[in-house]
Amino acid sequence: MTEPSIPEGFKPIKHLAAFMEMLGPIYVKTIGKSRIVGLRIAEKHMNMAGIAHGGMLVTLADSALGINLSYHEEPPRRMVTVNLSTDFLQPARLGDWIEAHVTVQRMGMHLAFASCNLQCGQKLVLRASGVFAIIQSGAAPPSEDRFDG
Repeated sequence: MTEPSIPEGFKPIKHLAAFMEMLGPIYVKTIGKSRIVGLRIAEKHMNMAGIAHGGMLVTLADSALGINLSYHEEPPRRMVTVNLSTDFLQPARLGDWIEAHVTVQRMGMHLAFASCNLQCGQKLVLRASGVFAIIQSGAAPPSEDRFDG
């Protein structure tokens, strides 16, 4: 069986944390300040109902939000999730190519706010909004090339 193709412009994300390695492979496409995060739904992502597991989709949205907020300004800053709200709109199925599209609403001194849509083509699978705390003290900024594929 051949591997499904990855859409043009997407590259595998380098240097994923161990937890995210289990989810991947995960891809990224950089357009200006935005990083569209993509993933092909595989058997390991499925739940007992035969659709993509909700926890996996939430993890993808949370990660895409954090990546985009971290790299929204120069220099990149480390972020941690404070609040994440999600709505499941339609199921994702085996083989679907899911893209996380993030919109940054506000970058403050201590908190950042953004929303994310997980899409399969024109089908909206999940919407999420997140609040992230900006880590100020002692943490090295994320590597410049980490999420550029």
